Amino acid sequence: MASLPKDPPEDTTKQSFWMPGNYAGTVHRTQQSYQVCNDIMACFTERAKVEKQYAQQLSQWSNKWKSMVDSRRLYGSLMTAWQSFFTSTERLAALHSSISQSLTRDEGERVKTWQRESFPKKLFCGFRESHNNKTNFSRTQKPWKQKLTKLEKARLMYHKSCQKELSAVDKEKQASDNPDLSPEKKQKVTEAREIATEAKEKARERYEKTLEDVTSYTPRYMEEMEAIFEQSQEEERKRISFLKQAFLSIHRHLDITNNEDMKAVYNELHQTLMSINEMEDLKWWRNNHGPGMLTNWPKIEEWVPPVKKLKRKKREQKGKEGRPVMIGGVKVRALYDYVGEEGDELSFKAGEEFLKVEEEDDQGWCRGVLSGGKEGFYPANYVELVE
Repeated sequence: MASLPKDPPEDTTKQSFWMPGNYAGTVHRTQQSYQVCNDIMACFTERAKVEKQYAQQLSQWSNKWKSMVDSRRLYGSLMTAWQSFFTSTERLAALHSSISQSLTRDEGERVKTWQRESFPKKLFCGFRESHNNKTNFSRTQKPWKQKLTKLEKARLMYHKSCQKELSAVDKEKQASDNPDLSPEKKQKVTEAREIATEAKEKARERYEKTLEDVTSYTPRYMEEMEAIFEQSQEEERKRISFLKQAFLSIHRHLDITNNEDMKAVYNELHQTLMSINEMEDLKWWRNNHGPGMLTNWPKIEEWVPPVKKLKRKKREQKGKEGRPVMIGGVKVRALYDYVGEEGDELSFKAGEEFLKVEEEDDQGWCRGVLSGGKEGFYPANYVELVE
């Protein structure tokens, strides 16, 4: 899960995984992967806050302008279209609020639970996986490291003997070119060079033998190191696979372009906007604020006689005393509209016919029965007899 380097390091031999101690990067990768999980949770928790704040801002914008639009003198389909922006915005705010909750509740908890289960810790030793990898790598590399140390000593001894031989050869050449040097001294210089050459050959033999030992051990070393490395790779593969699915799940939450609710919001908004009908709006305005409005044009208004208020106590007293009842009643026709003000009064329209069943009292009221059977009082001067 660590990022890959763009360019190889300058000394790839020293940085090679096979060299002593260079497995540390693989061991530390577990800790780095654990931290990556923390960073992912922090990253998308912050994104969830952004989604929540955006939802709140959408709602605030919608509430502010909705109240302002309601107070404007707009009408008809144009008003409906403008208001549809606020309806769609509220639905959009709910959607982003849902995204925020999903990122926190679903994905955040999912990654957190997986992290806890996938990175078991060993008491006082950090992560169990890191501890096991370090122990296994170190145990496997110990004999290899010892052989490399022995090989390095043999190499240094061989190079040192080569240097001595070269120095002895130079001295031998100088002695042979010096006419003043006695034959005995020249013989000693030659013997010294021969001893240096013999020492160099022996050092090379030891060096080659040690290298052969290292070379013969290398396949076993590589096999054991490879096995431990592949175990680490498998754990990392599981982590990468899980986080891939987590990222895809987060993508599904964030990708509102494929969200059916989102499509519905904008489809309905588009349909509302397309339904703006200027002719219908102009017709509505004409009928409600223009020449199409109903108007009571000037005309002769008939005089309607005043109604003498019927006193309740006197009415009740008259009712107790009783008045002559007309057998069968007399048909009368209303001259004017009347709306009863009390529960025992009749209401009727001009031209309506009904029966008068009691004569007019001293307050100017009669008792009658409507065609529907309701009985009550009515002003006597509001009707005429039907011939």
